[in-house]
Amino acid sequence: MTSVDACFKGQQGDFTLDVAFRLPDLGVSALFGPSGCGKTTVLRCIAGLTQIPDGHLLVNGTVWQDGFKQRPPHKRAVGYVFQDANLFAHLSVKDNLTFGQKRSKTTQNALAFNEVVDLLGLSHLLARSSKRLSGGERQRVAIGRALLSGPEILLMDEPLAALDKFSKNEIIPYLENLHQALAIPIIYVSHDITEVERLADYMVLMEKGRVRARGPLSELLTDPTLPFAREPEATSVFMGHVATYDAKYGLAHLAVGSTEIIVPTPACQTGSALRLRIFAKDVGLCRTVPKEGISIINSLPARIERIEPMGDFKVSIFLRLGQNGDGASLMAHITKKSFDALDLKLNEPIVALIKSVALIEHV
Repeated sequence: MTSVDACFKGQQGDFTLDVAFRLPDLGVSALFGPSGCGKTTVLRCIAGLTQIPDGHLLVNGTVWQDGFKQRPPHKRAVGYVFQDANLFAHLSVKDNLTFGQKRSKTTQNALAFNEVVDLLGLSHLLARSSKRLSGGERQRVAIGRALLSGPEILLMDEPLAALDKFSKNEIIPYLENLHQALAIPIIYVSHDITEVERLADYMVLMEKGRVRARGPLSELLTDPTLPFAREPEATSVFMGHVATYDAKYGLAHLAVGSTEIIVPTPACQTGSALRLRIFAKDVGLCRTVPKEGISIINSLPARIERIEPMGDFKVSIFLRLGQNGDGASLMAHITKKSFDALDLKLNEPIVALIKSVALIEHV
């Protein structure tokens, strides 16, 4: 189901914006691209803070913009989180949060105060002055204030950009929690692909004011026509569900489509969802499943979907997991020597040896 149907065409000074996309009704959709490509302009158009007459905007089937007819910003049920938290310095954390409740025009999408406080880990901060918060704490309060306004959509404009590495690591688990807790779509602007890999389900890739590609994150990351697949840190991202858990060795057996991937992780419940990241450089290939004398525990059947050279001495192999090659996409970056030695061909079966699997989200 589509919740946001947007099209904006127009001029902003010397910058030309010409974008159109539809976003799913749940989860995190990332607007991704380099600085200056128009991500924040699109977000401001959705919020009504920037008005570009040529285009349209429908949110949950309701027209917010249709050509020159525009719903004013104060009548758009939007929660907006900026790079700077913009808290009221003279108010406590609790009073900053309740300010969001006072702005709410409806209770339809609003979370209860205690729900938001628990979700963002703010209970011990409620009485504190907003002047005495760390950068990560300030952003968590800003997110809470936006959620308490009862938005139909949550807009987040590079909320981690102004934070140091420590503060980013502090806040990201709370952002991951939004996946499970919120029944509204989140549009997340970023130029940091590692953030997008951890948080997003869907991506709109922007370039010079236009949409270059859009689709599920896992598909775009492994699309051979896009730049992600050629990067040294190219990665494949999967969502899987715990089928069984081996408490003796601390290993979760995850179902990713018809494929099973084994991941080291603390105790987790059967059926819980995990997000995984596998770097292309950590995928080896062989003709048959090794029977003994190997420490790698993930030997996955796959088929070769595409072969692309990476300079003179490396090759990118695009795989589809499963005996029939109808599963999730996976990339492998191997040397030209290994490619020639294996004599790899399109559409033939292969075994993917996963040297390392990174757990990047626990839902």
